Amino acid sequence: MFEKYLNFVRGVSATWYGKLGVILTTSSFATLVLLELARLAGIVTNTYVGLVTYLLFPTLFVIGLVLIPLGWFKLKRLTGKSTRELLLGRFEAAATGEGFFGSRLFRTIVIFSLINIIFLGGISSQMLSFMDEPVFCGTACHSVMNPEWTTYQDSPHARVRCVDCHVGEGVDALLDSKLNGIWQMVSVTFDLLERPIPTPVRQLRPARETCENCHWPEKFYGSRLKTIVSYQPDSASTPLFTTLALKVDAGRGGEKAGIHWHIGAETEVRYVSIDDEREQIVWTEVRRPDGSYHRYTNKELAEAGYGDVKARVMDCVDCHNRATHIYEDADRALDERIRRGLLTRTLPYLKREALHAISNDYGDSMAVMQGIENQLNGFYRSNYPDLALSNMDAIDSVIAVLQGVHLRNIHPEMNITWGSYPSHIGHVGDGGCFRCHNPDLVDEEGGEVEYDCTLCHSILAYDEDEPFEYVLPLDTADIEAPVHRYLRQEFLLSYRH
Repeated sequence: MFEKYLNFVRGVSATWYGKLGVILTTSSFATLVLLELARLAGIVTNTYVGLVTYLLFPTLFVIGLVLIPLGWFKLKRLTGKSTRELLLGRFEAAATGEGFFGSRLFRTIVIFSLINIIFLGGISSQMLSFMDEPVFCGTACHSVMNPEWTTYQDSPHARVRCVDCHVGEGVDALLDSKLNGIWQMVSVTFDLLERPIPTPVRQLRPARETCENCHWPEKFYGSRLKTIVSYQPDSASTPLFTTLALKVDAGRGGEKAGIHWHIGAETEVRYVSIDDEREQIVWTEVRRPDGSYHRYTNKELAEAGYGDVKARVMDCVDCHNRATHIYEDADRALDERIRRGLLTRTLPYLKREALHAISNDYGDSMAVMQGIENQLNGFYRSNYPDLALSNMDAIDSVIAVLQGVHLRNIHPEMNITWGSYPSHIGHVGDGGCFRCHNPDLVDEEGGEVEYDCTLCHSILAYDEDEPFEYVLPLDTADIEAPVHRYLRQEFLLSYRH
C-alpha cells in the first residue's frame, strides 16, 4: 500500500512545482493531524499553536494541492504532449489500463480528492469554530488587541463571546466579518491602523439582536439604589457618599417612565450627531402618539451644515457604549479598590499618593512597575519612616494593586491613556446624558429638553458623610436644609406614583 502511494507521488511530481506541492501537502497534513491530536489530548493548549494549526498548515496544504496541477501544465507546455501521453509515460500500464470503474490511477485520484475535500471541510469547520473563540480574538494580534482583551476579561460580559456582539448571525454577517478581518490583518501588517483604535460605533450589531437577548425593556421597572463612595485626598482618605435611587422604568401605556423610557417598546428617539460619532448632537426628536415627531435642535451645529447626516434610532449602546471593554477613570478606579478593601486607608494620604502614582506617564510596562514602586516607597520613607518599616507588607500590597490598575487601563503602545475611551453612562463633563439633556437643544417654541437632576434619579445623598443623609432628620440650622427637604420630598413622592 505504501509502495503504491510512493509510486503515485513520484508520478504526479512531474516538475519541481509538483515536487514542492507534494512536500507541502504531505508535511502540512501530517503535522496538522499530530497537532490536532495533541490539542484534543490536552497536551497543547497555547493559542498561538491554534493559529498555526488552523491557519498556517491548511494554507500550506491548499498551496501544495494547487502546485501539483501547475506542475503538469508546466510539463505539458515544455514537452508539447497531451495529458494522456504524459500519464502513459510516468505510470505503469496496469495503473492506466481501463476497467469497469475506470483506470486504477483514476480511482486513486478520486479517492485522494475525496480525502482532501473531507479533510478541508473538517479543518475549515474547526478553524471557524476556533476563530469564534474570545481567546482567538484577543490574542491573535496581541499588540493591537491586548487592551481590549485585558478589559474584556475583567468585564461584566466576560462570558459572552466576542462574535455574539461583533459578528452576528447568518452568512452575510460571517462574510462581512471575514472580509473585515482581512483588512485588519493588512492594517496590522503595514501599520495602517489608528492608535488608539476608534470605537466601532457603526459596525456593531443592533442592540435588539444582542443586548436584548438577555436584557429587554419589558423587564425594566421600579427604582434601584446605587451608592457611590468617593475618597478624599486627605490624610485619612475620608469617604463621602452619593446615593441615587435610579428610575430605570421603560414605561408602558403612558405610565410614568424613567431612564429606559428612551428605548421602550412604545418609544422612538432619533438623533443626528457630528460625523456619526454620537458625541455632539445636532438634533434629536421623539415620536408622539399620533406618529409625528417633536424635534429639539442645536441651532449652532445645525447651521454649520451637520443636519443632513442620516438619523440614528437610539438603543442600548448609545448610553452603554462601554458595556464590555470598560476603561476606568483613574479617580474612580482607586475609589472602587479602596471600597473593596484592596487598598488600605490605614496608610496616610493613601488616595492622594495613589492617584499621583498611577497618573504619571511612565512609558513602557517595565517603567510603570518601577515608577509606581518608587513613588509610594519614596513618599512613605521620606515622610513616615517608622510607618514605612512597620507597614512594609501593606505598602507592597498597595504598590501591586496600583501596578495592576495602571497596566489594565494604560497601553502606551496603542496610545491609550486615562480618558481615551469615555463612557456615556451618567454625565461626566458634557458627555453622557448631557449630550441631549442640556439647554442648547430647543424646539421651535424655544422649549428645552428636560435636564432636571431628578428626571432620572432621586438624590438621597450627594458627597455627604452618610449614605442616606437626605432622608435622615433635618438639621434646620444647616444652610442646605431647604435643598435636602426638597430632595427628600421628591424621593417620597416618586414612590407614590
